[in-house]
Amino acid sequence: MKSRIIGTGSCLPAAKVTNDWLSTKMDTSDEWIVSRTGIRERRIAREETTTDMAEQAARLALEDAGIAPEDLDLILVGTITADHVTPSAACELQARLGAGNAMAFDINAACSGFLFALESADAFLGTGRFRNVLVLGAETLSRIMDWTDRSTCVLFGDGAGAAVVRREDVGILSFDHGCDGSKGDALICRNRGNNNLLVQSDTDLDYVHMDGQEVYKFAVKTVPASIGKALEKAGLQAEDIKYFFLHQANLRILQSVAKRLHISVDKFPVSLDHCGNISAGSVPILLDECNRKGYLEKGDKIVLCGFGAGLSWGTAVMEW
Repeated sequence: MKSRIIGTGSCLPAAKVTNDWLSTKMDTSDEWIVSRTGIRERRIAREETTTDMAEQAARLALEDAGIAPEDLDLILVGTITADHVTPSAACELQARLGAGNAMAFDINAACSGFLFALESADAFLGTGRFRNVLVLGAETLSRIMDWTDRSTCVLFGDGAGAAVVRREDVGILSFDHGCDGSKGDALICRNRGNNNLLVQSDTDLDYVHMDGQEVYKFAVKTVPASIGKALEKAGLQAEDIKYFFLHQANLRILQSVAKRLHISVDKFPVSLDHCGNISAGSVPILLDECNRKGYLEKGDKIVLCGFGAGLSWGTAVMEW
């Protein structure tokens, strides 16, 4: 038996923020952003919270799967921007959905969060004690951006994507995953410092800092290698894959990965042009967009791959 995605859903905030609008707030331009990233606009939360977007994405995924919230045994949310330190976004979502039978917790793996959650779901389903798992990537990254740092803030957006995973005869064929914590400073956001009866801290809350060149070099080297390992485990070649659903970090990364795998970039769907980088939300949002457009047919072989802060990466090969 394998773990199979049986339903998908996604949610983006209502507000669209274009590159031209950003150019009125900072020293940037549409040409500068598009030429370097491929991003034209992103969605930014005004009233929506991480849990709000996760709930809408989850309800759409449950509807697509044809199951009720009470049928869920587990809820996993990949996020670095939960609404609270505690309770977790997954526990808040469990309450909102009325999924009283489900265990729930978050996974903090940044841009690899959805893939790590998906592999965790597969492991839980493999015990035989779980049948239906809700897996999400949900982020409100606009909360942790330094909006005076044009090299970073223009890259990111907000949103949530969800998938219902069930143990069936077809589905996930293989995983590859890994981390290199020694390079974690390449993409980092520090938490509050010690502040207690022994030490007083007046340090302001931190924002995301990124060494773009280091992250790019990591991605173009690690992602093709991870995909190659996962394909080998599945007994497949890159040519057997209909679509590669990669984390939407940068169009140049997608093009470089396609070139290194010797396959057409047409096999790499893109949502970053209108979504930006949504960290853990990128892969499930892209997957849902393509699913709802009818791009996927039963039996298609696809690859999902997330990569980013940690530094971390995760790849799944599956039959749709």
